[in-house]
Amino acid sequence: MVQSMTGFGSAEKNGCKVEIRSLNSRFLDIYIKAPSFLNQYEMAFRNLLKGRFARGKFDVLISLSENVSADFKVNTGIAGRLLASFRRLQEELSLPGDLDINMIAGFHSMYLETDVVYDADTVHEVFRQAMDSLEEMRRKEGASLAEELSRLVDSLAGMNDGIRNEVKGDVITAIRDKFNEKLQALLNEKDFDGNRILQEAALMAIKLDISEELARVDSHIRQFREILGSHDIIGRKLDFIVQELNREINTITSKSIDYGITSLTVEMKAVAEKMKEQVQNIQ
Repeated sequence: MVQSMTGFGSAEKNGCKVEIRSLNSRFLDIYIKAPSFLNQYEMAFRNLLKGRFARGKFDVLISLSENVSADFKVNTGIAGRLLASFRRLQEELSLPGDLDINMIAGFHSMYLETDVVYDADTVHEVFRQAMDSLEEMRRKEGASLAEELSRLVDSLAGMNDGIRNEVKGDVITAIRDKFNEKLQALLNEKDFDGNRILQEAALMAIKLDISEELARVDSHIRQFREILGSHDIIGRKLDFIVQELNREINTITSKSIDYGITSLTVEMKAVAEKMKEQVQNIQ
């Protein structure tokens, strides 16, 4: 199933909340913001995302609410060194007063540590649930993208058939007239070379023949449809095919001497550009 690279997923349980946002990216980029005591699980979280998604920029936010229990511990080593430093300072400067708990309490941020009590299994469970939520949204977005791309590629195929029909009709007459005009110009020259006429005829035939380009557009459209219906990672493949389609359309435009064909190629370029924009959102 086609999967978009943009989406959002979240989950929450027992005070633990995980939010994951994903955006377009050529590669897999993961940024995780979490409390420092959860840093030990960062690699595990990254591996979970890598196992589920192939491309995208992921911003992950993991938080624990105030309801999560926390124990406070005193780092007696730091507190003792702090008190000893104040005593030395008092002796050196002959400062009066008593050094007690009330004095060093103002420096609690230096020696008071918070030991958060949490369940690691719950954190991982919530993380997986957030990934499920994200994947569901990416798949829904992907289904919409696939539907739009199918409509666009059908439109492109219809225009390609339209050009083929144009070539079968009045364009042949236009090509013949163009050649006759060129031939008359050569015949009016004082010294004309018969080989020159043959060369001009061959060059004009090559220049104006777009049958190969039309066939390649058909082939690219067929490949596009096949890949769009596959279960592989398809974003880069579709992007490459759209580039090839644009190349063939540009060639047809440069060869065309018919207004009807030129008008159709302009429309084809517009459709191909829309396809390119949509494809860049696909994983």
